Amino acid sequence: MQKNRNLFRLTRFILLKIPYVFRFFALFKPSKKRILIIKADAIGDYVLFRNFIEILKQSTRYRNYEIDLLGNEIWRDIATTHDGQYITKFFFTKANNLYYSPGAVFKLGLQLFGRSYEKVLNPTSTRTFITDGLAALSGSSNLIGFESDTEGIEPKYKVKTDKFYKTLLPIPPLIHFEFARNRYFFEQALDQLISIRKQFIGANRTTKSGIIVFPGAGLKSRGWEAEKFALLIKKLEQNTNEIIYLAGGKAEIPLCNYIMEQSQSASVVNISGKTNLNELIELVANSAMIICNDSSAVHIAAAVDTPFVCIVGGGHFDRFVPYPEDIVKNGSFIYEKMDCYYCNWNCVFKVQSDESFPCIAGIDIEQVWQATQKYLPVG
Repeated sequence: MQKNRNLFRLTRFILLKIPYVFRFFALFKPSKKRILIIKADAIGDYVLFRNFIEILKQSTRYRNYEIDLLGNEIWRDIATTHDGQYITKFFFTKANNLYYSPGAVFKLGLQLFGRSYEKVLNPTSTRTFITDGLAALSGSSNLIGFESDTEGIEPKYKVKTDKFYKTLLPIPPLIHFEFARNRYFFEQALDQLISIRKQFIGANRTTKSGIIVFPGAGLKSRGWEAEKFALLIKKLEQNTNEIIYLAGGKAEIPLCNYIMEQSQSASVVNISGKTNLNELIELVANSAMIICNDSSAVHIAAAVDTPFVCIVGGGHFDRFVPYPEDIVKNGSFIYEKMDCYYCNWNCVFKVQSDESFPCIAGIDIEQVWQATQKYLPVG
């Protein structure tokens, strides 16, 4: 414990103090026509953001600039395959693991500093201590970010990292949806209006068959109960001839195995942990529909225009899901609104780590089944 505390203190020193040293040395070397974008959060966040890379690269203001991207290792596949043509250099890391890795932080900071960025963009509306520090370690004095709240960073650190930024954009009170926040950020950075209304991903569509169930939600408490997914799968088997797939990453393998056992089905195909992200995108694009929690799966489905049913809790309600009604026409969001919604997943109820939050546990099978029937293939 003491060792971890000391490692964090050293990381904190690097994040808060070394940027000023790097900025001093940056005065003696010219910046290059090069931009760094920092986007180190989850898969769904990247799906909701990535279309603006192309817009930035093709803009009149920055078409002759190189664009580097500091991102999360977990979505490397998507970024390099779909966005590599716009990015000069990628830096991939697992940002949350860096707090106790001062050597890795300093090494990455040196790499960023060596790129001599003219401008650094941090378009995440919930900033974190580590990404604020990495932005500043670039040595650029032209950092643009959101004012942010303190969900991802302690106030005592935010008051210090705010000073790293040249421009901090307030989030307009009527802009809740994450994609709309991203659009607003780049409209301000580019000083131009952007017309796209939702995310999209190019995929090879050859068929529309099969139903994919994604039972994962990152944290077990944020997902619908496994037993309910198992019962829903039984209903699907009784009402459709479509192949049913259970999908997710390696972390969801135990969950999917448990659902397989509970459903007692010989016809369900468990592909959890067996596909990379690009393969998963193709599977979603070619499926008849998907059923999922509030996770990256719903954002991928919306990006490839595959019908979906998404089970929603209240933690980030309106920010990631549900989508504005005028954006998605072939998807349903199932939720039971409670007075404690918008809690940022700081639940006011005492919930065990293996239990679903009450806002999700309160959603019954019949609600999800009624929505699912609208998208079931006929015949």
